[in-house]
This record gives sequence, structure tokens and C-alpha cells, in this order.
Amino acid sequence: MLVSFDDLDRETAVAAMRRLEVELFGKHAWSENMIRQELDAPARAYVFAVPDNATDIAGDTAAISTPVDTVVDTSVNTASIQETKTSVITPDDVQGFAGYWYDGDDAEIMDIGVSAAYQRHGIAAAMMTWMIERARTQGARRMLLEVRVDNTPALALYKRFGFTTIGLRKRYYQPEGIDAHVMALDVKPHVVGFCSAKTTAGAVPKDRDATITTIEATVNDTVSDTATDTTIEETI
Repeated sequence: MLVSFDDLDRETAVAAMRRLEVELFGKHAWSENMIRQELDAPARAYVFAVPDNATDIAGDTAAISTPVDTVVDTSVNTASIQETKTSVITPDDVQGFAGYWYDGDDAEIMDIGVSAAYQRHGIAAAMMTWMIERARTQGARRMLLEVRVDNTPALALYKRFGFTTIGLRKRYYQPEGIDAHVMALDVKPHVVGFCSAKTTAGAVPKDRDATITTIEATVNDTVSDTATDTTIEETI
């Protein structure tokens, strides 16, 4: 089940992210203070993966993702949204998390990770899809990310989601000095309607909406960005 940060107790989210950061990224993990700063920063959207029967009791509000925030992925059972509180979410319950920053134009992935115990179950794919759909509903034009040029599994994953390479950042990942591909996905909402008879052919907007395909594969990879304190991990 996917739960928005808005529906999760803040201290639970901080503790869960710190635990997973240490597990996944070791010495490159975000500190607790960095996590708090990230979650408190404006225009952030974070999602957490928890067991299907887990709910959060905070202000008597169940941690249930709304239909618009929930994306069904055939490789993981994210459709079983519980309407009844059955348990309390603890940091140890959180299986993965992901988030992005929306600047009013583009949505940039800041962090994504899945606990080793739950990798290769489609959780990362479900969270990626959640972010893409959430960004689309917010009106984002594109979703952006950076990935190591030698990170073949991650590149394959992003390409399957429809991301394309738009640039290169030299020696982006330190201390290794590895270059990074800058990748983008068009997420602009599909426009349905008829053009006015007065509209000239050159002014007709093109539909740049990318086709998002949720895939089921066994991609397991970790990317650490020490230059910008951004870390990305994907698993399907």
C-alpha cells in the first residue's frame, strides 16, 4: 500500500527514511537533520510503501491514499486500500519511500529507495508511477532525474518508463568522478478537445504526453549522489 507523507506521522517518516538511508546508502546516507530539512522544504511530495494492512493513527486520520494519489501496479498489490484502521504504522513497517520536488514547471526526483527485504517486488515501480501521476495532476511539464552513465540497470528502468536522455553532467558523482545522464519524461496532461476553426495549423498544440508502462522485471540498483546529497535507488 502506498501512503502519502501528508497522511503519515512526521516522526515515523523521518525515522523510517533514516533507517532505509543507512541500510541502502551507508556512508552516503542522508543524516536525520538532512531528512527533516528535505521533508520541510517547500513543494515536496513523498510517498511511503507499507504493508497492505497497515494504517497510521495520527489525529484520528487513517493513512489511506486517495484514488487520485494511488496508482495500481500489476506487479505489486497496491490496490488493496484499507478503509478500516487495522494497525499503527511504525518506522520498521515502511518498506520503501520516494519523493520529488515540483518547482512549478518540472518535477525532479530527489530520493527513492526500497529495503533489501522487499526489493524485486515491484515497490519501486509502483512508487515511480505514483510520482509520475502525482506530478501530472499538479500540472508538471516534465519529470527529471540524474543517473550514472555506467548504471545500466537504472538506465534500462528509466527508459522503460519513457525517460529520455537530454544532457550530460561531467564528473557529477564524487569522489569517483563519474558522469551523469540527465533524463526527462514529459508528463504534461493530455489535452482533449477541438481546435478552433480560427486556429492556424502552426498554432495547434502537439500532444507530448509520454506513454507510461509499469513493468515487471528484476532490476536492482543503487545510485548515490554525493555532490548534491541526492540518492536514488530503484528496484522492480
